[in-house]
Amino acid sequence: MKLQQTEEKDLDILREILRDGIRIYIGSGCGEPQRLVRSLCTLLPEHRDIEIVQAISMGSLPKNWKPLEGHARLKTFFVGRNSRDAVNEGLADYIPIYSSSIPRLFKEDPLWKIDIALVQVSPPDEHGFCSMGISVGTDKSAVESASLVFAQINREMPRTLGDSFLHTSRIHYSFEYDEPLLEVVFRERNALAERIARYISPLIEDGSTLQTGIGRMPNWVLIYLEGKKDLGIHTEVLTDAHLHLIKSGAVTGLKKTTNQGKIVATHCMGSRELYDFVNNNPEVEIYPTEYVHDRKLIRQHYRMVAINSALEIDLSGQICADSMGHKVYSGIGGYVNFMQAASASKDGKTIIVMPSTTPDGLKSRIVSHLSNGAGVISPRSSVSYVATEFGVAYLHGKTIRERAMALINIAHPRFREQLMTEAKSIHYVYEDQITPPIYEPLYPGQWETWQVFPPNVNLFIRPVKPTDERMLQEFFYSLPFEDIYFRFLSAMKAFPHRNIQSMVNIDYEHMMSVIAVTGGIGAEKIAGIARYILDLKTNMAEIDVAVASEWQHKGIGTFLVHYVAEIAKSKGVSGLVAYVLAANRAMLAVFHCLGYAVHSKLEEGIYEVSLRFDEPALACRTEEYK
Repeated sequence: MKLQQTEEKDLDILREILRDGIRIYIGSGCGEPQRLVRSLCTLLPEHRDIEIVQAISMGSLPKNWKPLEGHARLKTFFVGRNSRDAVNEGLADYIPIYSSSIPRLFKEDPLWKIDIALVQVSPPDEHGFCSMGISVGTDKSAVESASLVFAQINREMPRTLGDSFLHTSRIHYSFEYDEPLLEVVFRERNALAERIARYISPLIEDGSTLQTGIGRMPNWVLIYLEGKKDLGIHTEVLTDAHLHLIKSGAVTGLKKTTNQGKIVATHCMGSRELYDFVNNNPEVEIYPTEYVHDRKLIRQHYRMVAINSALEIDLSGQICADSMGHKVYSGIGGYVNFMQAASASKDGKTIIVMPSTTPDGLKSRIVSHLSNGAGVISPRSSVSYVATEFGVAYLHGKTIRERAMALINIAHPRFREQLMTEAKSIHYVYEDQITPPIYEPLYPGQWETWQVFPPNVNLFIRPVKPTDERMLQEFFYSLPFEDIYFRFLSAMKAFPHRNIQSMVNIDYEHMMSVIAVTGGIGAEKIAGIARYILDLKTNMAEIDVAVASEWQHKGIGTFLVHYVAEIAKSKGVSGLVAYVLAANRAMLAVFHCLGYAVHSKLEEGIYEVSLRFDEPALACRTEEYK
């Protein structure tokens, strides 16, 4: 290694080694050797047809490549804010490729021979090893494949552990120059991300190992998971959001199947605080892309959770994440590797998080068909969960019709009717499928709760959703004849789509239905249901309830009636009305324990029971119905 001590020498060295038509690899992301790049840019106009390769440009390379046309051209594996305009104007090139495949290009493809690698490293230790610090990813394989390596030694670069080291014997030229590293910081909290995080938090179990993609939304969501326990991190990019989660105590890595207790990434993109945290920290290990993105390694993790964003998703579940039509926006990166591997992991999950609309609110991100020119990064077969600020859609194992209904249900309300019309035109849903009326709140998540029933069984209580149609249909078909008769006051034998859809497509104002369910999202089963329908003339709500046979005599029906009564009262409803068979003594007793004076009259074996919320009862009376 030839060590240079004055900053003028870097220009001299670059001038000496640059040649027309060569390929130069530049260290990527926040690890970019900015001083070397600035010097390179001053020399490029003196040459022709130099090819510059970078995984993602964030620093000193120009945004406008027009003045360098014919002198140099950028090839990037991931389009960031600095290269986006140039790529879409045809002045730079985007290579759509898995990040895990890039090292093989450098090492095995003769057309990808790297002549010079410009990288940034930490000062060498007593054994002559420099650390590539916060940018190991594809930089390490590029260095190992390059004919010449020119390193900027920067004392601001942290010394990270793992497989990040580069011996001075592998560096042909070096140059000492200290300067602040590039930083990417999202400091403000985000209400939309907080809402999405609230929806996906129940999906992320304690002991899960997390991967998050590049972008604001996946990282913002991380911030709101600090209540979890023993989380692990095996991800492409380590950010300040991860640091927040680590400092909260949620991350221990003790449940990880591989690299137990270690935080594993390929590079870091964050604040100086993050860079100081990873410096010489044995808890953090930074590895090359080919290791971190290896699907066999990723799938070994128990409860591997891949959280990524999307630009568009169609009603069948196809995901576009790297372009807006023909306009390239980002890249493939580790998206596919982590999504497929997490799907194959034991109890693993894939979660797509995205706002329901574009930033200007003019276009839905959930569409009937992807934009012309949009690339499908993830096929419809790979996605399990999609979350917007309006809820979570579970797609795995669902039909196209069920997927379309689930996605329309979490689309922005302004676009739901249009999406339903388009879904009907392509025969994705029933021709008579109704669109739920839109009232505020759209989905009353405040009425979601957990309740323990004997013998220590925890059931999730929540308002019904349009996507519950099949589950509710199965619930009614499972009820014995007597329960159906009690519930409907008739011997109903069929529960077709045309009837059931009206029970789940509700406005949560004039009609409210609450269900008690077992299992998590995607594996739910209804144990009981209670609902009311408001009569606008009288402001009284008619209520009914049903509980599955195996869940009866545990207090579920009683709880649901009390809960629905509480909701009705909070919405200004005057009281409740119910029509109960005289033989249904248990349900009659429930109404007398709601705490209000009960009025009832018996006609032809059916009690009309009513109560008003402004008439409290003096005592709970049940004896007459036992």
